[in-house]
Amino acid sequence: MAHQDASTGQPGRTDLRTGPRTDLRIGDDERERGAARLAGQVGAGRLDLAEYEERVGRVYAARTRAELDAVFADLPAPQAAARQTAPRRRPVPPFPPLPPGLPLAAAWVPWVVVNAICLVVWVATSLGAGHPLPFWPVWVAGPWGAVLLLGTLTGRRPCGSRH
Repeated sequence: MAHQDASTGQPGRTDLRTGPRTDLRIGDDERERGAARLAGQVGAGRLDLAEYEERVGRVYAARTRAELDAVFADLPAPQAAARQTAPRRRPVPPFPPLPPGLPLAAAWVPWVVVNAICLVVWVATSLGAGHPLPFWPVWVAGPWGAVLLLGTLTGRRPCGSRH
């Protein structure tokens, strides 16, 4: 015969003479499953945080199945809880259409801002050096700008675009 362990929802051992064996010692695995089940009960709104902390302390202190089962005595079994708290699926509304030109601006505005910062840094370092330094911002503006220009001219969407 088998019974279901109240703390973990797993099949437990049954003594044919006396019924479910609650005097069996438990291990760390059963304690971890019990703590995870308690966390699920907090998420379902059945326990508040103070009660969760008190009960999880009892779970980790439990040495026998009876002590562990006592922590879950007033909570529904895992299958019953899953049936009661199964979220209803609602259709996800589609994204609203983007205004024309927004993806184009969203691609080019960061390029302009980053390159303006690079240009300011180049000017400041050149003034500090007393002479024009090599124009390194071209290595930021050039490749990035070429990719953006190619995407703009061909009408391809930037990576990660949903439309």
